[in-house]
Amino acid sequence: MSASRTIDRTLAALADPHRRKAVELLGRGPLRAGELAEALKLPAPAMSRHLRALKQSGLVEETHPAFDARVRIYTLRAGAMADLKQWLADTERMWSDQLASFKTHVEKACK
Repeated sequence: MSASRTIDRTLAALADPHRRKAVELLGRGPLRAGELAEALKLPAPAMSRHLRALKQSGLVEETHPAFDARVRIYTLRAGAMADLKQWLADTERMWSDQLASFKTHVEKACK
C-alpha cells in the first residue's frame, strides 16, 4: 500500500474522537475491548465498530489469550503511524521553509 493511502486511512480512523481516545489509552498498554468500552463510556456494539475501524486502518492489533478465545486484547501496532509521522515532519519542514522565506522577503521589502 502506498504511503499516501496509508496516511489517508490513518487520518480517517483518527478523525473520530472516541477512536483517538482509544489510541491514547492503548498507548499506555494493552486493554480488553470491555475495558476500552468502559473507559470511553460506550456500549459494546459501538466499541466494537470503533475497534474494527482501528484494526482496518492498521493502527491496532487484536489477540486472544490462550485461556479464553472470547476475550480480545488490543494493542497498538508498532510502527503503524510511521508514514503519518514522516508526512507531518516533511510538511512542518516545508511550512518552516516557506515562512522563513516569507520573513526574509518582508524584511527586505521593509528596508
